[in-house]
Amino acid sequence: MSAPGPISAVPVGSAPIGSAPVGSAPIARDLATAPPGRFAGPDEAVDVAIVVVTYQSADDLDRLIASLRHEAGHQRLRVIVADNASSDATLHVARGHSDLVVAETGGNLGYAGGINAAMASIGEADAILVLNPDLVVEPGAVAALRARLRESRAGIVVPKILDADGETYPSIRREPTLLRALGDAAFGSRFASRPGAFAEVVSDGGAYENAHPLDWATGAALLIDAGAARTIGPWDERFFLYSEETDFFRRARDLGYAVWFEPTAVVRHTQGGSGASVDLERLMAVNRIRYARKHHGRVAAAAYRGAVVLHELARAWMPAHRATLRTVASERTWADLPRASRPTRAGSGT
Repeated sequence: MSAPGPISAVPVGSAPIGSAPVGSAPIARDLATAPPGRFAGPDEAVDVAIVVVTYQSADDLDRLIASLRHEAGHQRLRVIVADNASSDATLHVARGHSDLVVAETGGNLGYAGGINAAMASIGEADAILVLNPDLVVEPGAVAALRARLRESRAGIVVPKILDADGETYPSIRREPTLLRALGDAAFGSRFASRPGAFAEVVSDGGAYENAHPLDWATGAALLIDAGAARTIGPWDERFFLYSEETDFFRRARDLGYAVWFEPTAVVRHTQGGSGASVDLERLMAVNRIRYARKHHGRVAAAAYRGAVVLHELARAWMPAHRATLRTVASERTWADLPRASRPTRAGSGT
């Protein structure tokens, strides 16, 4: 599926989809001027434990931490950085903040693996906020997410995401289905206003202006009730990167937990934290098939794989899609895709 672009905001006064927003502009302005706070230590009870999985994130981490310090001025936060064996200065940057909890995962475990590794340092917390390192949290975002979590009694709440240009990024998704995969194969990001039965990405601007329940959203930022997180269990590390959040949201819904979108909670995302490469494009396509196999029967999963093949075949004139087509068509190539790795310890024989 082609990467979705920004969407246009709807006019003020548009009909609401769900409950009214829980935040307000004056509150956000007040929080913006709040003095920066310190983060809680590993043994303190907190309102929110924040998990940041890093990999080559030295250029981004300080900006995220600075934005979170303003949030810590009026609520108790603990920040856990789980580093996936970065070879740049990420650990140096993280350890430059004496009040962060820094955990080295021991290898590149992927996004799911990094989150799971960080969970050992969560401690006593009411909620867990998972953030990409290349985010900046706007003033009042954490408080707005917490307020929606309380009001809706949801298991997960996600914020509005703005891209580097300040445009609303279409982060809300519908559950993957065969019809949606076929619709995306045929149209990609064109005809974005087509019926939802044929599109996984929610492109309607009104969906980003009001609070409402949803199926799932991109995993760059999500607040999870701590009790729900324990019940849902670890993130599935078989996905390494991509589709791990789709699976986590699906498991939450299957257990009866609602997922909500809160537009007054805003984060800015450069969309570059995972990097870009042909191998990652291949992995994204394969993990969509793995997701279908996990949650659907053999026939449905085979049909879904066929839709992914059609998606890549329709774009095979582009080298990246041609490489992805070869991968989804031949399962023997899947062993070469990026996956969790740990460095071999000398003398361990592993």
